[in-house]
Amino acid sequence: MDLSYSEEELAFRDEVRTFLEEKLPKDMSDKIRRGEHIGKEGHELWHSILNEKGWLSYGWPKEFGGAEWNAVQRHIFEDECAAAYAPRIVPFGLSMLAPVLQKFGSKEQQDHYLPRILDGTDWWCQGYSEPGAGSDLASLKTRAVRDGDHYVVNGQKSWTTLGQYADWIFCLVRTDPEAKQQEGISFLLIDMNTPGIEVRPIVLLDGTPEVNEVFFDNVRVPVENLVGEENKGWTYAKYLLTHERTGIAGVGFSRAGLDAVKRVARQESANGRPLIENPHFAARMAQVEIDLMAMSTTNLRIISQAAAGQAPGVESSMLKVKGTIIRQEINDLARRAVGPYAMPFASEAVEGDNDPIGPDYAGPVAAQYFNNRKLSIFGGSNEIQRGIIAKVKMGG
Repeated sequence: MDLSYSEEELAFRDEVRTFLEEKLPKDMSDKIRRGEHIGKEGHELWHSILNEKGWLSYGWPKEFGGAEWNAVQRHIFEDECAAAYAPRIVPFGLSMLAPVLQKFGSKEQQDHYLPRILDGTDWWCQGYSEPGAGSDLASLKTRAVRDGDHYVVNGQKSWTTLGQYADWIFCLVRTDPEAKQQEGISFLLIDMNTPGIEVRPIVLLDGTPEVNEVFFDNVRVPVENLVGEENKGWTYAKYLLTHERTGIAGVGFSRAGLDAVKRVARQESANGRPLIENPHFAARMAQVEIDLMAMSTTNLRIISQAAAGQAPGVESSMLKVKGTIIRQEINDLARRAVGPYAMPFASEAVEGDNDPIGPDYAGPVAAQYFNNRKLSIFGGSNEIQRGIIAKVKMGG
């Protein structure tokens, strides 16, 4: 699945590999390999290591302190990080909010928030989904009413990933209830320490509170925390979602996951022979690999467009759909490969607090399988994305 790299690109790949060998903490990569959580401290440590190297903001323009890598460099870096079991960079500040601020934010907002994202001062979370407003995000109900120099915010957000760690939340709020759904929404930056905010964890199947509910009760937000124009937030939200959906594709992580499945299939047996020699299982792996190669090429093209200043269009929906299908298929292959060892499922086993059940590679399989069922739902469900693709490509 390797591309034909130029000498310069091969040199860059070697530089990335050397950096990962020298700077990626082994205990951290071992945890990722075993499917364990590294917590806020682990993410902050990796964040600071990358920032010291100048590689944390590899997708940002140079004018904002970014490395401004081209599409191939980004592809190489993400692939090598996944192969080395480096932590995934938390995207909310770096690759979701930052592009919005760089394109639509005021100079004051850019000067204040962007450096704080890079140096780790602020941990951001995303306030989009609500009960009854997930894929149909435009039906959101959280209200923001102007009161002098502040907005007063009331409502609820749900499925807020890692919100328990966040210092700030970027939030979609309804500022004109009389306007059409998509025309009365604004984009606010809200300090999570503001009085009136409550975070309640939602415990998932693996026993972890990865996501949360966030409640707003008369929360006062300074007017200068409005991004862009009032009631234009849907435009900014769509711009952000195209970047989010592109990232959900997870090409590098799928490639690393497929490699792991191949390793397991060489060790597990079926009817007295290595599983990798089973025609049905091998055919499924081959189909996933073909799909992944095609998606990787598409991903490079879209990244190139983004690097040229173009917001990803309907292609980001295509990547989101195909990428999540591939990752879920890889999870299913892993589950089938370890067989009955995938049946026991307890958060203690995932966290490594107890003796493992079966081979060491079996521990995280069930957790990853169940957790990644969400991939086809968040960021706009795959059904919604197919509708977008059909509407744009076929008219209507």
